[in-house]
Amino acid sequence: MKKEIQLAGFGGQGIVLSGVVLGEAAILDGLNAVQTQSYGPESRGGAARADVIISDTPIDYPKVVSPDILVVLSQPAYDKYGGQVGKQGLLIIDSDLVQCDDDALGVPFSKMADELGRRIVANVIMLGTLAKVSGCVTRDSLERAVLRNVPKGTEELNLSALDAGFRSA
Repeated sequence: MKKEIQLAGFGGQGIVLSGVVLGEAAILDGLNAVQTQSYGPESRGGAARADVIISDTPIDYPKVVSPDILVVLSQPAYDKYGGQVGKQGLLIIDSDLVQCDDDALGVPFSKMADELGRRIVANVIMLGTLAKVSGCVTRDSLERAVLRNVPKGTEELNLSALDAGFRSA
């Protein structure tokens, strides 16, 4: 089993953190994982991308070549990366922020996060949805990785966001 996953959006959406959490969850599941990231010089609003490869065998190249799963949380990210997911690939979009003509799983991550009281947890909702629909990591490992990486005092909110993502799938 090998999954090449690309997460893309804009700075401030937690794209890079999502990649770190996903890679760590895979390792907690006993899998191999590598995570790379790229982002613009702006801290918020610029382009952000995280690539995660998860495999049960050694990973010999750390970059996503052809994503099996592409998650886009902004229109510019879709415009730039949308055509890279293969015909057998899975495209997941934030249906609040991305318009596309492709066959995609649209989930209103931003609206769901707003309903929880903090838009910043849209990325954690997305991780729950991604894990549920792809099976790339277990819920238990994802919960542990989230708790290891979120700011102190936000654990309950982030677990609620993760649960919302699993339920939305």
